[in-house]
Amino acid sequence: MTHSRNLSLILGTLLLGVLMATGAQAQDDESRDSRLHVQAQTTLDVVPDRATLNARLWERTPAIAIREDTQSDPEALREARDRLEERTGDLIRTLKQAGLESESIRAGSLNVRPEYIPGPRHGNDERDQLVRTQLERPITLTIKDIEQLPTILDALTQAGVNALDGVEYDLSDRDAATDRALTQALEKARHKAELMAETLGISLGKIVHVRESQAPIFAPRMMAMRADAMESQGAAPEYRPGKISIDAGVEVSWEIEN
Repeated sequence: MTHSRNLSLILGTLLLGVLMATGAQAQDDESRDSRLHVQAQTTLDVVPDRATLNARLWERTPAIAIREDTQSDPEALREARDRLEERTGDLIRTLKQAGLESESIRAGSLNVRPEYIPGPRHGNDERDQLVRTQLERPITLTIKDIEQLPTILDALTQAGVNALDGVEYDLSDRDAATDRALTQALEKARHKAELMAETLGISLGKIVHVRESQAPIFAPRMMAMRADAMESQGAAPEYRPGKISIDAGVEVSWEIEN
């Protein structure tokens, strides 16, 4: 008898626990059903206020025919390097005169590489292959006042840069822009919730859940260009930075008041 009573007690306790859990689950489900869930996504378009420009200067040694004993001519290399350093110095001085500060100009390390080119044709329609050495200096410019960009580009072309690798438009305060995008998404979520509540004739209670469904994404805007194309136009082209788009998304839940 004692064993039967203990078994009955255990089964009763288990049954009570199941009933309580089921009731709690039902209550939680009912609570969830009485909530208004809203998703909102937004795109913030901002005008960039700064830019980074990459350019390159290079000089080449005379091309010579490739032979087994072909070696770089030290004198030709020295002359090419002297010309390159002189042009780099002239470019930096020109940029300073155009209003760019010294700390905004960064001249990269010297890069030396062989360059293979086809030579003249022989009578049998064959060609010798020639080789020359290219010495190159990359130049990176940080333009804090975007209004300076046309002037800087003019200075670069006048100084005879060999390549312009494009402009990267950016913002001086990225955090402020991404904060605005997130705020705009939250405001849109509230507007949607209030519109739904008014249309359905319900009242919104407190916020019980909020989550970023998409963190603000910021990507600088690139614009490609070529130095030779700029020079061929015969006049300073017009450069428009356009706008940078920042996307953000949120999920928000309100209690529905009775």
